Amino acid sequence: MSIGSSVSVPDCDQVPGALTQIDASNGQVFGVNSAGNVYTSYGSPWTQLPGILTHVTTGLSGVWGVDSNYSVYKLVGGSLRLVTGLFKQIDAGGNQFVVGVNVNDDIYCLPKPSAVTADGSSPLPWIHIEGKLNYYSCGPLGCWGVNSTDAIYFRHGVTPDSCAGTRWQSVPGSLSMIEVGTEGDVFGVNSAGNIYRRGGITKNNPTGTSWAHVDKQAGKAKHVSYDLGQLWIVTSEGDIFRYKV
Repeated sequence: MSIGSSVSVPDCDQVPGALTQIDASNGQVFGVNSAGNVYTSYGSPWTQLPGILTHVTTGLSGVWGVDSNYSVYKLVGGSLRLVTGLFKQIDAGGNQFVVGVNVNDDIYCLPKPSAVTADGSSPLPWIHIEGKLNYYSCGPLGCWGVNSTDAIYFRHGVTPDSCAGTRWQSVPGSLSMIEVGTEGDVFGVNSAGNIYRRGGITKNNPTGTSWAHVDKQAGKAKHVSYDLGQLWIVTSEGDIFRYKV
């Protein structure tokens, strides 16, 4: 990957616990461990939630997750409700809409009106998006994804009510997972476990200008999430680290 600069993050804390995936939004953090147990933290130790998931996400449309059978759930009234859909990865970081990819790397989104009111009582109108992605994440300025060959793409024209967007733009680089933070910051992890941050992102230039390598003291990164100035990292060994960036 072409690197424009390097970002040093000396202010680091290892967080007690072990997770395989993590997601943070508006100060609240959710994660799952290797047994599928779901945990959350809001400036305090982890609290276990009911249910078994392989991937969890939190954002303006609520808390969503998928299990090992690719079934989709939404947290409603303190419990996980089964809703329509079959996905391996899901993201609630958009402006009250939800996106996900299935085992065939097909891409879908759920517009704001349906995402906000979803409670498992009626089928959800997931919208198919052209293309193939292995991981898809959204934020206030658009959506980013990576495919099975680690190529990176940005989706233009995404809005809460027209979540499918209008066109793809290829972005230089190579990442195996990518996450858009609450404020629109973009971080990703490559196949070697290195972390990168996209620089130069603005409303007029939502794809940014270059990737900066994030220097870290943690081991090989597996998953990252960024929220309110803090970068959360889960390593391939399951360790959890929190950096101020």
